[in-house]
Amino acid sequence: MYRAEIIANQSVQDDIIEVLEENIPNILYTIVPLVHGRGDGNYKNGSGTWPETNFLMISYIDDDAKDDVKTIVDAVKERFPREGIKLFFVPAES
Repeated sequence: MYRAEIIANQSVQDDIIEVLEENIPNILYTIVPLVHGRGDGNYKNGSGTWPETNFLMISYIDDDAKDDVKTIVDAVKERFPREGIKLFFVPAES
């Protein structure tokens, strides 16, 4: 089992959720809707100077779904290359 963490601009949140739900039946996840931070030199602070914000999606997935999640997120990244979409996997005990 893996903990999958997706961090991306809020503008692509619905796209990511939609594609994951279409391709991974019964995927369960938690969304942290407002995430501030810095990546690749770009700030996402929800302020007047740095108005954009990110979201965080956390999902615990079975080993056999890991490659599917990566493929799906990579496809969304191709459609939206400037939205800072990042995917991380952390081994988790079930």
